[in-house]
Amino acid sequence: MLLTAHSSATTLPRGRQAAKLLVQVFVSPFQASLQRVAPARISRARPARVVYVAGAYGDFMERERKTNADITSIRGEVESAMAAVKARLSQAASGAGSLSLQRDPALAAQAERLKAKLKNAISIMQEGLVERDAEVRLLLLAAMAGEHILLIGPPGTAKSEIGRRLNSLVDGTYFERLLTRFSVPEELFGPLSMRALENDEYIRQVDGYLPTAEVAFIDEIFKANSAILNTLLTLINERLFDNGNKRTTVPLISMVGASNELPESEELDALYDRFLVRRQVRQVSPAGVAQMLTYYSGSEAVAAAASRAAGGGSGSVYGSTGVDPSLRLTRQDIVRCKAAALASVRVPQSVIQLVTDLRIHLQERFEPPVYVSDRRLVKSIQLLQVAAYCNGRDIVTEYDCLLLQHVLWQRPEQSDRIHDWIISQLSIDDGLKQVQYLLGGLFSRACRSLGNAEKLADIKAEVSALVQLLSDKYQQVAGNLSNGFPVVLDNLWLGGEESAAVATALEPKLVKTRAAVEQVLYDVLTLEVALKFGSDPVTLANLMPRQWADFIRNSDIGDVKPIGTTPLAGVSRKP
Repeated sequence: MLLTAHSSATTLPRGRQAAKLLVQVFVSPFQASLQRVAPARISRARPARVVYVAGAYGDFMERERKTNADITSIRGEVESAMAAVKARLSQAASGAGSLSLQRDPALAAQAERLKAKLKNAISIMQEGLVERDAEVRLLLLAAMAGEHILLIGPPGTAKSEIGRRLNSLVDGTYFERLLTRFSVPEELFGPLSMRALENDEYIRQVDGYLPTAEVAFIDEIFKANSAILNTLLTLINERLFDNGNKRTTVPLISMVGASNELPESEELDALYDRFLVRRQVRQVSPAGVAQMLTYYSGSEAVAAAASRAAGGGSGSVYGSTGVDPSLRLTRQDIVRCKAAALASVRVPQSVIQLVTDLRIHLQERFEPPVYVSDRRLVKSIQLLQVAAYCNGRDIVTEYDCLLLQHVLWQRPEQSDRIHDWIISQLSIDDGLKQVQYLLGGLFSRACRSLGNAEKLADIKAEVSALVQLLSDKYQQVAGNLSNGFPVVLDNLWLGGEESAAVATALEPKLVKTRAAVEQVLYDVLTLEVALKFGSDPVTLANLMPRQWADFIRNSDIGDVKPIGTTPLAGVSRKP
């Protein structure tokens, strides 16, 4: 090549000649053509120019080696961090997962015992009932949350039977009444005391009536007239009863209301809103009819089992069955459940956002709009906390929100639409798109803040928080897939058919979500480790080329020049 033929090149030391020889490898075809066209111009090149190029190339190679070494080290540490996340997933699969109650070992053990008792109670309460799985579970959930349940359906669909079984389970004082348009307050709250009237006192004899009941079943509850309504509202919601000039606390755990029809007058709206859990009870299907008739036409042993399930003659749903006493659900378990749940179960922002979006959807996009009161919304969150606690978890998941299909509807046909909307929200992951956007912003800020220790410290803290968020998300998604969707299939409050259908609908999407979360988590971990290493712009560009390209494409020239990089050619800058 021409550079080696230059007459002054022989004056260079041996090492510099070797470096100069390396330079000729990088001579472009265009430069080579210039040699042939204008050799005289090239022959006038000064030795200093050749020595300068060789030295610059040596520095470049040294920087290249250092950058490659840094990239290898950073990627190795990122791989180790990802392996640690997956190792925690393996621990979760063996029972030490982040979704279990593990803040307090005693509390965790108590929750596990409660879950075992609830499984046993559900099994016993369902005995002899056909296609009433969801009703039994919701009835028990309402009782555990200290709330009331409304059953709407035609006569003869076992609404009253379900209510009586709750009383047999609690083994407490029970009150049952059928209301008509002519019902008077004395039928619910007790007769006036004649002796008290002689002393000018308006006091009722409440023993054996609603103010002393722990479980109540009120049939045709929307037949309540205005004389009953106000007292009933206070008793149901505040658990208070005004008897004369004294206000007393009532022991009511849960009221089961039943009706063949929805309320028609506006004055009943307040009463309707007091029933947090609502369920439409349908007739048994043709396949279920055959099962029901077969069951009740069976042997005397079957009939005796059905009698025990109904609490016949025993006062307790357990009766004389050989149930381990340690597995029997007690009144104390029910009374203490809600307080323990509210104290130990947290509600993540993702669940709060989902419930908020659902309320907006119901009130703005449903036709007709579905009104959801603030009280109902707050109690819905508390119900989800109780549901999670009974399942042995210290956090509410988005899948628990499936229960809201039994809480937020005004008309029965809206329940399925709410269910479909929640499933659609569980099948998409807008939150992941927001995380990707946040990652891009953090990367851009990191590039602009190189050399500023104070700003980089703030960015490192934000990146670490994002790593934790994505790790939790990955644990949840990957854990559901690897463990057979336990948060759905092992959910006390979802029936077997319903939970299987939900798992089948969500599994394909979750496979894609897991891969996407893993990729974003890898990128965020890369940025975290790179900032810890104090990486320069070149290293960042090699580690995260997509984020780097977005940074260059969307940045002003003033932001890019200080770090020694020019914008991409032909790409317009943001205004």
